[in-house]
Amino acid sequence: MTAQTHPVDHELVQAAADVARTRCRGDNHTMAAAARAQDGRIITAVNAYHFTGGPCAELVLIGAAAAQGAYDLDTIVAVGDRDRGVVPPCGRCRQVLLDYFPALKVIVGEGDRTRAVPVTDLLPESYVWADHQLDAE
Repeated sequence: MTAQTHPVDHELVQAAADVARTRCRGDNHTMAAAARAQDGRIITAVNAYHFTGGPCAELVLIGAAAAQGAYDLDTIVAVGDRDRGVVPPCGRCRQVLLDYFPALKVIVGEGDRTRAVPVTDLLPESYVWADHQLDAE
């Protein structure tokens, strides 16, 4: 673990908090995510909870970003509804984020202790899916 931190993108945290406050209602949508694309755009999404295991906000965001032509994300954050603040990604999301964006920064922490860390710091000694794929030539 490198314990490397980067400046926190407060505009990104605010965008996720705004979506959590205005779009998360009831039990179906309880988390919002925001990511900054390499071109500077902010993409947002909410989770789609279902008892069978719907996708987290971070995973919905990956699809929303692709639909908008943003295939390279720089930083991501998730924020809970009901003013819960920044929420770290679950294990599944950590793995997917690492596989899609190995250089991604993830904002974690609470209150004035938020920090942006490399996704690799969230999965030390991780399995990297791409490392085990056959070259398609």
